[in-house]
Amino acid sequence: MGKPQTGKQTGKPQRDRSSGRPPQDGARKGALRLLAGVRDGMALSDQSGAIAGLAPAERARAQRLALAVLRNIDRADTLLVRHLSKKPRPDVLDALRLGTVELLEMGEAPHGAVNAAVGLVQGMGPKGRAASGMVNAVLRKIAGQGAEWTSLPPEEMPDWLRDPIAAAWGQDVVLAIEAAHQAGAPVDFSARPGKEAPGVALPSGSYRLHDSAQISALPGFAVGDWWVQDAAAAMAARLLDPKPGEYVVDLCAAPGGKTLQLAAAGARVTAVDISGPRLARLAENLERCGLQAEVVEGDALEWQPAVAPDAILLDAPCSATGTIRRHPDLPLIRDDSAIEGLALLQSALIDRALDMLKPGGRLVFATCSLLRAEGEDQLAGAIARHPGLHVIRPALPGIEPGWITEQGGLRLRPDYWPDRGGMDGFFIACLQKPEASR
Repeated sequence: MGKPQTGKQTGKPQRDRSSGRPPQDGARKGALRLLAGVRDGMALSDQSGAIAGLAPAERARAQRLALAVLRNIDRADTLLVRHLSKKPRPDVLDALRLGTVELLEMGEAPHGAVNAAVGLVQGMGPKGRAASGMVNAVLRKIAGQGAEWTSLPPEEMPDWLRDPIAAAWGQDVVLAIEAAHQAGAPVDFSARPGKEAPGVALPSGSYRLHDSAQISALPGFAVGDWWVQDAAAAMAARLLDPKPGEYVVDLCAAPGGKTLQLAAAGARVTAVDISGPRLARLAENLERCGLQAEVVEGDALEWQPAVAPDAILLDAPCSATGTIRRHPDLPLIRDDSAIEGLALLQSALIDRALDMLKPGGRLVFATCSLLRAEGEDQLAGAIARHPGLHVIRPALPGIEPGWITEQGGLRLRPDYWPDRGGMDGFFIACLQKPEASR
């Protein structure tokens, strides 16, 4: 890359001709607000208010920019530290990271990215204005480091996650998963029977769109032909294999992708979740897709159905470590302190679900986790606690034999389907309760 064509060494950005002030940049400012929230321990998904004042297209762009920075934050810092005599204040450092990622990862024109970064820090008050010359100088140097950028390794997972993955599957798998995280995630869809969704069909029955798009503007959205759902997540309901007319309970159901699958298959569905706001989103999706389900706000450990279900789908609360490729903020805001408590909750939920299930009924247990404590160990524990429990081995389209564990669970990882764009990490197991003793 050549030098940014700003023609200025003072750190002054181009000015808005009508006002004389730096040009407004709502999307970049929104991205910096989102990054500040992550620094404060907030997930991106919990920060809708930070970008609520932006137009829809600008909100989407702010989210894309923030995701790109989070997906490359350590790589950006690796280059930036070489040009900094001391660490800048956090908001200035975030602007430098954003400029670096725009220049080297997103292909932004040097003069545009550098000028925008200078304008952002000049809007941060006197200390920001004092740093603008440094920002200009550093990013002008960064702009020429494209070759070095491409040689940097993917972002590493934190040790609390990296170590157990290495112990389970080896160092090569760790590196492959980190490469999948770095690549990000396309958008997957599940379609109603007889309908198609945007993108290409996947072997498992889902659809995948690699291009960026406004979801609500895609063909079929308004009439409810499909909904957004990762291909790995969609395998849980497919493994349950609901039959028309069966009574199926979806525990911990929100935001509802699996509820929609169950209802679309013709089952009589009750969706239970403890979160009222998340259930509201589920209800909106049911209405858009013209599907029916009873929606219940309640604690899955305490709620009792009027009649024993034929089948239960339990997508239990978990660490969500299988979703980092679409949620790169997760390693920055979480650690392993909650894993033990989550594992205990998952075991309790499995026991509760088996208790309410009718004899001979089916339970699918699922977590979007890469940790054995929330997957393989849960299956082993359930078998030990419940004599006669039968594991139904997966037999689904698109499933490769190596994905099935020795005990009959389905282990999905982000490094699977590398030529198709990967998938979320999941553990899924289908259990059949013993028939009543005679």
